[in-house]
Amino acid sequence: MAIGKFVHIGVDLVLLTTAMAGIRRATGLKFKAESVSDSKDVQGYIESYLNIGEKALDIASVQMSNSPNYFTRK
Repeated sequence: MAIGKFVHIGVDLVLLTTAMAGIRRATGLKFKAESVSDSKDVQGYIESYLNIGEKALDIASVQMSNSPNYFTRK
């Protein structure tokens, strides 16, 4: 039961950071890691977390472009 909860939280965190990556790409607004902490280590962890969303968004974009029957460009 505990493993399922960890997986659920992990998926939620990836979805959150993927949404943040989409917002960044669409609007140019970027999260400032410096606003959370002055520690370079914490800022590095935040940047690594946000990069997970960037990679997830890239993977989703590639998968969508490889499925022309379902997705088309404007």
